[in-house]
Amino acid sequence: MPKITVCVPTFNRVHLLPYAIDSVLNQSEQDFELIVCDDGSSDGTPKLMSQYTDKRIKYIRHLQNIGKSNNMRSGFDAASGEYFIKFDDDDRLTPNFLANTAAILTQDYSIDFVGTDHWIIDINNVRDEAKTQENSDRWGRKNLPAGVVDNLLEVIFIHQSFQVGATLFRRKSLQELGYMQPNLQNCEDNDLFVRLALAGKKGYYLPELLMEYRTHAEQQGINRAIPYLFDKMRYLESYKFDSEKIETIRKNRLTETQLLLGLRLIEKGETQKGRELVLAGQSFSTPKAWTGLGLSLLPVWLRGKAFNALRQARG
Repeated sequence: MPKITVCVPTFNRVHLLPYAIDSVLNQSEQDFELIVCDDGSSDGTPKLMSQYTDKRIKYIRHLQNIGKSNNMRSGFDAASGEYFIKFDDDDRLTPNFLANTAAILTQDYSIDFVGTDHWIIDINNVRDEAKTQENSDRWGRKNLPAGVVDNLLEVIFIHQSFQVGATLFRRKSLQELGYMQPNLQNCEDNDLFVRLALAGKKGYYLPELLMEYRTHAEQQGINRAIPYLFDKMRYLESYKFDSEKIETIRKNRLTETQLLLGLRLIEKGETQKGRELVLAGQSFSTPKAWTGLGLSLLPVWLRGKAFNALRQARG
């Protein structure tokens, strides 16, 4: 049994997947298995994977697209390591990620997962120090002390400091929760962390830049935003927290998500549903809501230009 299972779900990323795989093969800790689960890629991914001869690499290919979270679950179900990490096919681990995080789990059996900070890199694998620092500050990692996190639910839900691709888990702890929810294709990582915190699991923060998160054009656009916002709304609607502070934030975020999704739907031409969500979320920003309702009166072909003009005006 390997000490660590590394899972890399992939879909039509043959141009980036080798960087992810090589980042695992180049780890200073070599006691691992690597599971690449392919969600029905139509590019050259199968051919690429046939070129790897390392017996620690397992390739799971789904002939049809089964959805992101279900694909991730297939990799988790095939895992045999004591520890487990999943990171995306466009990201990379730094050489000491597995060694440094596994050492903490090995030293203290009461710890269920170890999260780290991470670099921001571009499509050419260049690290952006300014964006990295900005990202760490934005998600509350800049001032998060090393060690076991006492106020875990606040850190995970309010600040969203832990990133699943930069976190090594004790696989047994994930098994107890059933890992990620099936058919939740976005926000599945946020949901997992919340369930871990509510279950009383113990998280440890290691303030080292041990993973590389890539930002690129494929992550942008309305066709990515709408499914994400639908799943974010579903995720936020599935909880009701005992803490008044956290519950208030949950409600505010749900209202914001309803508004943003409504605006996107109006922009795309799904007018009726868009208006309903904008009205449901208007308390988050009345000016934005009324602007969206006003733009919904325009012909569909003109709305995209109008929304883009507003975005440019706001910088």
